[in-house]
Amino acid sequence: MHFLLCYDYAPDYAQRRGQFRDEHLRLAWESQARGEMQLGGAVDDPLDMAVMVFRCDSSAPVEAFVAADPYVRNGIVTRWRIRRWHTVVGIEATEPTRPR
Repeated sequence: MHFLLCYDYAPDYAQRRGQFRDEHLRLAWESQARGEMQLGGAVDDPLDMAVMVFRCDSSAPVEAFVAADPYVRNGIVTRWRIRRWHTVVGIEATEPTRPR
């Protein structure tokens, strides 16, 4: 199944992220190497949030990512949400559904 992880950034995110960015990216790439995080990145204009797509059997890997993320631990992320995403269209859909 797929999960979306949505981050809301603090207004000064761009100014504060530098000291934590390498650790954040290392965690993200390690998650990707385990097959969990499929895509991730900031939403631009305005730079106020990020969205990450995970593919895993439960939300546990997503929750573990959030708990370890220095952006969350250091208040650069002001709010986060994990949502199960029912994917029905596309070659990577976990519940492919075609018209009858």
